[in-house]
Amino acid sequence: MLTLVRGRADRLRHLMHGLARQSVAPRELAIAWMQPERAPDLPDPGCPVRHCHVPGEPMPLAAARNRAAEAAAGDLLIFLDVDCIPSAGLVAAYMQAARTERGLFLGEVLYLPPDAVMHNTDPAVLDRVGRVHPARPPLPAAGLRREPDAGQLWGLSFALPADAWRAVGGMDEGYIGYGGEETDLAARLAESGLPTFWVAGARAYHQHHPVHVPPLQHFSAILANAARFRARHGRWCMTYWLDQFRAAGLIAWDETAPAIRLLRHPEPPEIAAALRPDALFS
Repeated sequence: MLTLVRGRADRLRHLMHGLARQSVAPRELAIAWMQPERAPDLPDPGCPVRHCHVPGEPMPLAAARNRAAEAAAGDLLIFLDVDCIPSAGLVAAYMQAARTERGLFLGEVLYLPPDAVMHNTDPAVLDRVGRVHPARPPLPAAGLRREPDAGQLWGLSFALPADAWRAVGGMDEGYIGYGGEETDLAARLAESGLPTFWVAGARAYHQHHPVHVPPLQHFSAILANAARFRARHGRWCMTYWLDQFRAAGLIAWDETAPAIRLLRHPEPPEIAAALRPDALFS
């Protein structure tokens, strides 16, 4: 199991408590700290914990995932976002998937409303109040279902063989800050011949935090990373956000364009107005 952390120590503790409740314990937990010091008073996740520190501004997401993968000793890499609490069967489901097929495995994530975890972390309660992202397809009732679009990979919860990760060189650290690095990884894994599967039973619960709609606070990083992706793969990624930026009059762009033309940067009041404290989905 691998996760990345900057702040959000309370979220990490909930994740670790969830690991301690697994029906099959993970071999290890590798934590990539994107901050100088570890958080204190971490609970026992029921497995060895490996720590690494990854400096950088803005958040070095691709580098942190690479350092966590390098620290891990297991044959199966299970990535879980620090905002996610694993259901008791998550590790077992991913491990069974890896015994059944060789592939990139995607698990279900339910999004929790504000303050849900403050009141109760009982999985039955989280199952009841959690919501499926409207852009996600339904999962199989059991086993695996082949997914033709590797771009369905979102970084909240996924797993793959460690040697498949190493074969494509892990994440491209040329993606700086937020956006694009996961889609690039998925594209390179698909090009390598690794199939993608949805996994029944690998459920996680995303702990709520405010989101910006659109994510104007990451405007410059999204433009740079989208351009990097197009240069490599010949198509655009993050088109939903680019459409929103275009609608706001920030860029001139469409999916046939060879480049994004910057019209202006978002102003601080625009960024503040995009914050949605109660929104479940971005």
